[in-house]
Amino acid sequence: MRFSYWIWFFIYVIAWVFSMAYFDKPFSEMTLRLLGVALYFIGFFILPLLVRRPVTFSIVQILNALIAVFTLYPEPDSSFNPYIILIHSLLIAEVVYRLSFIPSMITTASISCMLLLTIFTMDILPAIQIFLLIYLLFFIMAMVFYKKMKDRTDDLDARYQALLSEYRNLKRRVVSEEDITRQEERMLIAHEIHDSVGHKLTALLMQLEMFRLNTTEEHKDEVENLKELANQSLEETRSAVKSLKTNDSGGLQGILRLIRKLEMESILRIHFSVKHGAFTAPLNGEQSFIIYRSVQEALTNIMKHSNAREVEILFEAPGGSIFRFEVSNSISNTNRFQEGFGLGAMRKRLEQHGGDLEIYKTKDQFIVSGYLKIMDRGE
Repeated sequence: MRFSYWIWFFIYVIAWVFSMAYFDKPFSEMTLRLLGVALYFIGFFILPLLVRRPVTFSIVQILNALIAVFTLYPEPDSSFNPYIILIHSLLIAEVVYRLSFIPSMITTASISCMLLLTIFTMDILPAIQIFLLIYLLFFIMAMVFYKKMKDRTDDLDARYQALLSEYRNLKRRVVSEEDITRQEERMLIAHEIHDSVGHKLTALLMQLEMFRLNTTEEHKDEVENLKELANQSLEETRSAVKSLKTNDSGGLQGILRLIRKLEMESILRIHFSVKHGAFTAPLNGEQSFIIYRSVQEALTNIMKHSNAREVEILFEAPGGSIFRFEVSNSISNTNRFQEGFGLGAMRKRLEQHGGDLEIYKTKDQFIVSGYLKIMDRGE
């Protein structure tokens, strides 16, 4: 709306400059005409406030057409000013562009009648009058055709946006239902493991303890080893059950789900690269979650402060000692970058785990790169 408003303003300025230059007189002799131009642009400047009031909008445009007639009407000894046709044509075009079909057609008919009355009261050749009449007729036909096509296009665009919104909502529901189903399956598996394997291992421990109390001294060490092995199996089973019951949305899998969500909603197009060793890196839960939050913050920063819709994400674990990630996107502006609270908090989390964060801006790229130390497998 704002962009089109200034386009119309620029067109009107050009039309009025040439229309006033057509009189070939100094400004001091055209005081009333300049006053008419000023009144015309006052009406133009209040039009944005009246877009949702079609009746008032139409009245202002008709008044502007009347002002244009009085401003550009030739003196008795002067020739016909053809720019009056151009300005009235622009008024009709703006009415058709801004208003709905019926109000725009009523206003168009009013301005056209005013223009025809002006033409036939001027002292110009009949052939020119007929030419202007034919021009106005064809122009109105073109405006009617344009209005119908514009209304049809606007209707199709509204339907498309509604379908797109519904499609995105459906995709969100599908992803949400998938997460719920996945969590329910994990809970079911956890309960089954707890009820079957866990109870049986507990019963086995009790029987081994009874057997140890009743066995001879020479077999007690072997029974104790068996009991310790069964106890370790029970602890590992409990740990597995606890892990299955935890709804952890972080980690590398969480990053993949985040990428999937952003692409489904057409927010970002993401190019994801994983170098050797990244997915098999021995990250603990906290480290995985920090990486997830760091990538999420970097993507959020891109969506807030950049017009880019393509992002590259890189994961690598060089040497198996550190895990490194890099989020980059192309930029077109040269504005100075200032690190905000989110990136600062990300840096602190990485530093707490022996890592660091680098943020730098080149001529055509903005890059967020970070790393953290990987825990030894023996820890």
